Parts: sequence; structure tokens; C-alpha cells
Amino acid sequence: MNKRKNLLAALLTLILLALACANPLEAPTSQEPANVETIVAATLAALTSALGDETLPSTPQPGDDPSSLLPRPLLYLANDAAQISQVYRLGRDGKSITQLTFEVTNVDDFDVSLVDGSIVFLSNNQLFTINADGSNRSLIVDGGAQDPNNPIITEVTKPLWSPNGQTIAFGQRGINFYSITSGQSNLTLSAQIDSNGFGLMYWPVGYAPDGNKLLITIAPIASDGFSNAIYYPDGNAVVDLVMPQGARNICCSINWTPDGSTFYAGVSFLSPFTTPGLWRVNAANGQVDTLLNSDELAETFNLAAAPFPAPDGQLYFIHGSQTGLSDYAVTTTLQMVRSATDGTTGRTILRPESFNSANEFLWAPDASFVLAAIPPTGGIFEGGALNLYYTDGQPVISLVPFVRYMKWGP
Repeated sequence: MNKRKNLLAALLTLILLALACANPLEAPTSQEPANVETIVAATLAALTSALGDETLPSTPQPGDDPSSLLPRPLLYLANDAAQISQVYRLGRDGKSITQLTFEVTNVDDFDVSLVDGSIVFLSNNQLFTINADGSNRSLIVDGGAQDPNNPIITEVTKPLWSPNGQTIAFGQRGINFYSITSGQSNLTLSAQIDSNGFGLMYWPVGYAPDGNKLLITIAPIASDGFSNAIYYPDGNAVVDLVMPQGARNICCSINWTPDGSTFYAGVSFLSPFTTPGLWRVNAANGQVDTLLNSDELAETFNLAAAPFPAPDGQLYFIHGSQTGLSDYAVTTTLQMVRSATDGTTGRTILRPESFNSANEFLWAPDASFVLAAIPPTGGIFEGGALNLYYTDGQPVISLVPFVRYMKWGP
């Protein structure tokens, strides 16, 4: 009976937090945010429907060691009481939540310095920095008004803090770097745009841990196509990825090895534009090795998400195999697995849960658990309720009602 009461109390708390902080969820058929009424209704339905389910994830208990639940603070985007997207920090206890930005327009993206916890965030086509506690808000880049006829040309995108905390990379008309020391920005890889507004755009995806290179996206304007490459700022060199014969571009779910020599990528959905699979990329020459392949003609697919090369020398990821295209629907069960770094040897399922609905993952640095964003309904592509799944089979822990763009702080 007490367990039942505690469960009800926890759900009521989640409902109140959802009303106050939930981020606008994405509509099933587009990237536009759904209206607030729909979001709240969906959140309430998802939460209250679990009242009769005794397997609902547990919540952190008052007696838990506050220093042991999370290895570092977690930063993420969620909505404030006015339904404006802001940056929040979840403490290591898994319960204490601190709002760090107080913008009048949505915070669209952000990154955190692993040196001192400083934050760079994007709002209203401008970049700002704040201290780790949210103080000292400073405008560092003003992208100006966006061209309504071609907004991608003037849009500021994807701020990324360098591993040494001295530089912020961002996209605007190409790849730019803002120096913390000088307070100046430098456009080093310019977009190739002709007089008719066509050409190639570049924007950063992520720094390698060694800080001397970035993964970037190259996208033709007015096209659904794209490719990825590795960019070395010091020599202004672009290393194109060398795909295996017959393979398409890799995307979407990428993690580097600690030394920055290699990264892994996985695709866990079916689409006319991408092929599911698991790949390993040599950052020096761009060579892509296929670890788990899909055969579109035979309609046999290996789906892989969030591949994480862990300190124990193993590869942790989300995986499922499927036969049949089924109108691009994923009909297999995606589960947490561990294998050797080839993705196959010793591959073992670690948990029974399905991760089909999860749209974002963040691994603990030691791979002891993964954080997953679980939306309340299908067709939502960014964000959801935050659950913690241990790799050793411990019970699932429910943390906060909505997160998007999760990042570890220092």
C-alpha cells in the first residue's frame, strides 16, 4: 500500500513538473513544435495511464547517496512556465533542477564547457555565454535578422565548445570559430553559394575529444541530400568520408573514441534517404568500415543507435534486426546490447526493454548506464521523459518529465 501511495505521489510530482517545465514536443509529421495543450494532454495521458502498472520506473529515494546516481551534472533543454525553451541543469542527485537561462525567446541549442561548466546558447539567432551558475550573460555573436526568402543563409547554428574551453565553433555561412581570449570570430570554411542562392552549406556536428578536428555536415542548398566530413581547422583541410561501395551517407548517432582517432555511427530507422547500420570511421583518412550491414534489395536490416566505445574496451549500443521494409516502419525490438568493437563478437542483450520509442541517448562515461528520452507518443523526434537504464540490469529510474539535447557537465 505504501509503495502504491509513493508511486501516486511521484506521478503527481511529474505531472506538475510537466506543466511547468515540459518542452513543446514535435508534431508526428514535421519538425514544428506541437501546441501546448496537446503536449500537456499527451504528457498527462502517458503518466496517468501507468498508475496501474507496478513495473513503472522507480524514482530516486531520499536515502540514496546523492553523489552516486549521476557521475556529473546533466544539462538539457526544457520549457519554463511561459512555455519558452530554456537550459536546465539536473544535479548529481537526480532530483535537484536549476534553470540557467531566462530568455524571452526559445533557446534553440546550447553546449557546455567541460573545463569550467560555462555555457554557450543560441537564441533569436544570437549566441550568448553564461557562467556555470547562469550569471554573466554576454552576447558574443549577433547573427542579425534572417532572410525570410532563404533563412539558412544567415542562420546561426550548432554552437560547440572546444575540449580545452578556449574556442566556440558555430555555423553561419560556413564554419566559424569564436576565440574566448580575443572575443573575435573567424570564418574559416566559407559556404559556397552562387548568385542565385545555390551551393553548399557547412555546419559543425561535434568536436573530437582531442580538439584538433570536427565532424561537419556538408549540405547542398535546396536539396534533401547531405554528406559528412572531418574538418581540421589548423590546416583548413576537409577529409571526405570514404564510404564502402553501395553504402549511403552515415548520420545521426555518433560517438568518438577517447583519443579522437575513430568514431562510431549508427542508424536505427528506415528511410528512403538513409540505410540502417553500424559503422566505424578512421578520422585520419575518412575510411568508413561497415560493421553491421543492411541489404535493401533483400530487405534485411541491422538497426543500430548510440554506439558507445566504452573504457572497458567493449561497444555498447541499441540494436535490432529486421526482415521486411514494412512501409519504413521499425517492427523489430530495439534493445541494449554489448559487444566487441566489431559490433558482432560476443554481442549480448543487456536488458529486456524495448527502446523503439526513444529518440535520444546519452551514455554514462563508464557505460554503467544510458539515459534515454522517451516521448509519450509515437512520431515525436526530439525529447521526452528521462529514464536511466543500468547496463547490469538494475531497476529503471525515472528522473524528469522532459529533456532535449542532453549533455554532461563537468
